[in-house]
Amino acid sequence: MTVEIFAPDALPHAKPAPVDESLVADPKSRTEFNKLQKRLRRLTGQAIADYNMIEDGDKIMVCLSGGKDSYTMLDILLSLQMSAPIKFDIVAVNLDQKQPNFPEDVLPNYLTARGIPHFILEKDTYSIVKELTPEGKTYCAVCSRLRRGSLYGFAKEIGATKVALGHHRDDIMATLFLNLFHGGKLKAMPPKLLSDDGENILIRPLAYCEEKDIIEYARYKAFPIIPCNLCGSQENLQRAMINDMLRDWGKKYPGRLESIFTAIQNVAPSQLADRELFDFVSLKTNAKTESTANQTDNKRLEMVNLLL
Repeated sequence: MTVEIFAPDALPHAKPAPVDESLVADPKSRTEFNKLQKRLRRLTGQAIADYNMIEDGDKIMVCLSGGKDSYTMLDILLSLQMSAPIKFDIVAVNLDQKQPNFPEDVLPNYLTARGIPHFILEKDTYSIVKELTPEGKTYCAVCSRLRRGSLYGFAKEIGATKVALGHHRDDIMATLFLNLFHGGKLKAMPPKLLSDDGENILIRPLAYCEEKDIIEYARYKAFPIIPCNLCGSQENLQRAMINDMLRDWGKKYPGRLESIFTAIQNVAPSQLADRELFDFVSLKTNAKTESTANQTDNKRLEMVNLLL
């Protein structure tokens, strides 16, 4: 695996990308953008606070794919870094998986121009994914495993204390239904997670943010989006179908998606059926002993007698 490094020593904190002035030329558009930016900052800050995602002295490795979500996450984190009461470092990391026609210059040029410390990892996981994935199956499972392994290992190399991923609220809900419908599990994406090997803490700062807001934010910021030509080229992906279902629900039934996400945060283990999550076997009543019950009955009778 080869690594390209940009690590400015003397530059101040990198700043968020400027807004596309052509899109906020009139006061109404400027106001709409300001409201959107404040909402994303507030929701991201709230998620960070609720789950203690970032602590003083942290080195946050932001995984940047070139998609709207990771660009937005990086941009919002840079914005929060400037006003946060604690100090933390941000370094962007992109894994170039050697997909055909991948524009290798886009991310380095963008990050360097903004003065953002970053690493570009080059590893041909594309060929491995194509080889290991059976015909007709989606690439996502193998691709994500290889990508995670490479990024997690690199996080330890550079001393990152947290690994930031760009999943948003819609991703978390879609994962819940994917596991429910196709995996036989009641499981989603937590905002904060200890990796399976126990070596990395993963955070999802955009956990409270809606995808539609991220799409709009990326448009205002004119991020140089790089489409995924690997999994994005496969038709009828189950996740895409789930996303369509959730979007349809959101349009037809206002408040339903908010309720679903709230449910993910409000689990009642005793009302499910997982024997490892709740001790159903040892469940006993809080019934009173016979002597206590008799005493209670006697007292009740005495009260009745007094009323005669």
